[in-house]
Amino acid sequence: MTLYNNTPENLKKLSETKLFVLDMDGTIYLGKNPIDGAIDFCERIIKSGRKLMYFTNNASRNPNDYVKKLNSLGFPCERDMIVTSGDVTIAYLKKYYPGKPVYLVGTPALEESFVQAGITLSDKSDIVVVSFDLTLTYEKLEKACTLIRNGAKFFSTHPDINCPTEDGYIPDSGAICGAVTLSTGVEPRYFGKPYAETVEMIETLSGIDRKHAVMVGDRLYTDIALGKKNGMLSMLVMSGETTQEMVEKASDAEKPDLIFESVAKVEL
Repeated sequence: MTLYNNTPENLKKLSETKLFVLDMDGTIYLGKNPIDGAIDFCERIIKSGRKLMYFTNNASRNPNDYVKKLNSLGFPCERDMIVTSGDVTIAYLKKYYPGKPVYLVGTPALEESFVQAGITLSDKSDIVVVSFDLTLTYEKLEKACTLIRNGAKFFSTHPDINCPTEDGYIPDSGAICGAVTLSTGVEPRYFGKPYAETVEMIETLSGIDRKHAVMVGDRLYTDIALGKKNGMLSMLVMSGETTQEMVEKASDAEKPDLIFESVAKVEL
């Protein structure tokens, strides 16, 4: 296949898009380094009169942290433009398990988001949430596994296996959940991309129907699958972890509608 052979039909859909939902890690920056042309791309979206939303599965930071990071890198961003898999998970827990305490395997920043949302954190809970935890300890893993073996529900903010950085890839939420699953035999229910709750939250926050939105990202099994499985246009950029071979082998459920070398190559 020709990697960048985008069809006129999908390019027309892109030109009519009202909302651009951008992944962050691997799509507009790597670590502390903006991807070439990404800042200009975001500014062009806003100048064109369309909406811009940043969505990341990386729940190790809270939304305010992301606003500060994006602004410090030069990206246009305000608080209402940021959504994380942590936000989606919190919304689900508040809707279906109101008042229930949670045992959280996550960073202090994610803990802060849960507490601010009114969720009590406890190591004596029948709900376990595992996320991308840069402060992970064996004690945390042990406690999570013990609770799950004793019947606690097992949730995870997002399924990403690796997190891209400027120095390579590091274990993400999916890898940590893999250890818990191997120990307990229990699979988690994941949130974030590519799951339906994410698209529902995007529609609610933006006021724009998914038919008029595009998901832009660098991963087939999260970013592209979100669009393909939930009625959004999907755009893959090759600035992150996906290779041409991976695209060629992808299932229809993870085959992007559009492919660009990077966001800098996208014409609005």
